Amino acid sequence: MSQIIKQEKKRSFVTAPTAALLSLLLPGLGQILARRVQRGLLMFGALVSIVGLLVWRITLLGRLAEGFWPTLFKSLDRAPMFVAFGLLAIAGLWLWIVIDAAKQTNPNRQFGNSIFVLILVVFFTIGWQISEIDLVKLSSDANEAWVPLSKILWPWEAAVTHDTDTVEAGAKVLVDSEGQAPPVPEKTEGEPYLRVSPRKGELSKLDEDNQVIPGTKITVYGENFEPNTRTQIWWSDSIGNEFRPRYQGEYVSVMTDSEGSFEKELIMPYRLIPPSAKGQQIHKVMARQVSQVGPPLPSQPLILTIELIIETIFMGMMATIFGIIFSVPISFLAARNLMSTSWLTLTIYYLTRTVLNIVRAIEPLIWALIAVVWVGLGPFAGIVALTIHSIAALGKLYSEAIEGINPGPIEAIQATGANKLQTIMYAVVPQMIPPFVSFTIYRWDINVRMSTVIGMVGGGGIGFLLVQYIRLLEYKSAGIAVWFIALTVAILDYVSAEIRQKFV
Repeated sequence: MSQIIKQEKKRSFVTAPTAALLSLLLPGLGQILARRVQRGLLMFGALVSIVGLLVWRITLLGRLAEGFWPTLFKSLDRAPMFVAFGLLAIAGLWLWIVIDAAKQTNPNRQFGNSIFVLILVVFFTIGWQISEIDLVKLSSDANEAWVPLSKILWPWEAAVTHDTDTVEAGAKVLVDSEGQAPPVPEKTEGEPYLRVSPRKGELSKLDEDNQVIPGTKITVYGENFEPNTRTQIWWSDSIGNEFRPRYQGEYVSVMTDSEGSFEKELIMPYRLIPPSAKGQQIHKVMARQVSQVGPPLPSQPLILTIELIIETIFMGMMATIFGIIFSVPISFLAARNLMSTSWLTLTIYYLTRTVLNIVRAIEPLIWALIAVVWVGLGPFAGIVALTIHSIAALGKLYSEAIEGINPGPIEAIQATGANKLQTIMYAVVPQMIPPFVSFTIYRWDINVRMSTVIGMVGGGGIGFLLVQYIRLLEYKSAGIAVWFIALTVAILDYVSAEIRQKFV
């Protein structure tokens, strides 16, 4: 039968009007004198935090305005809903604190928590504004994100490649220069043929507002190409640099007809002429047909991804092994139940825990940056970074597992006259194997996933490759790396579950 323990209600030091007046002057003071100290301190801290955050945001929104009122009005103009709600919320919360202070003086008071709901709503609103959340942009610009996302979700076209056969023909054009236009190319029986009209013109240029001024419109004629085949249009400048011109954001290409001929209008593209180019500027228009021949072959992104995912797995494994080697002895020094026998051992315990906490507080990404400076770029830097963090993390987990062991076997072993080392070997270690195995496997999983992150700062592994593909907008190649990372983590999860089942 449970007993109901009635606690004597503490009487307030002040009356209700006095408590309300004190909280009006200093929020929370009335609650404190009504002997609700924790409640008063929470309300004071919450209101001060909200006022400070709102002042900060108003200052940022009203930047460059001079004086209090101009700053406030400018912030209201830029974010009227947020600023108005914030000011009203502060006034309402302050008033609520005053009313609450008066209620707390009643000995039969009920400690309602509705005010804390309002505090959470205000903090959520401020966080929404600080985070610049824009649901309209999230939905309206979803199509922009779908293009790279679709390539990442299904990147396998980039996983294979073929040997290629190229059919090409070109024609010269005189640009931005005085003089005779290049002659019409001569035809060769059975060979691809290309000519342009006119054979002289001006390139597109940029005006003062960086808007494109279209150049001369030319017509490209092609004959004797492969029929019904997509044909790419290329441009070569006067010093031999080749590029594909664009029209309305798309690369220019054309489909040949059943006889292998085509006709395509083209605006001469923008091209910055280098100072080294002197004399007449002869450019070249080219038409290329690139066809795949032979069996499919693994592409370079696929090969690199496989190589670096293997490197990533072994980085995680090596870091975990080194972490175990160093963290196991450290964990015994960080276990309070083993190190509280004297002031010396207790000092070692506190020192060890402090060092582990400091090392663990520094993220592996930071350790990777330090390791890159220390040992240079590459997987070894990643292993060093992961090992340092693994020692601290596993040392903490192992020591807490040691602290949670059953003291019965320890007392039984000690009753036989066993020394410290024998007690650990025969009473502590047998109880440690299941949690040690579980924590070790979990850390290996973390190290493999973390290897993909530290690679971004030069720590080796697939992360370095992934960030390069993303920077180059090679989303399909990046998708291959993402898929291999996901598959690797899934396989490791299955393997770790099987190992854990056998030992735990």
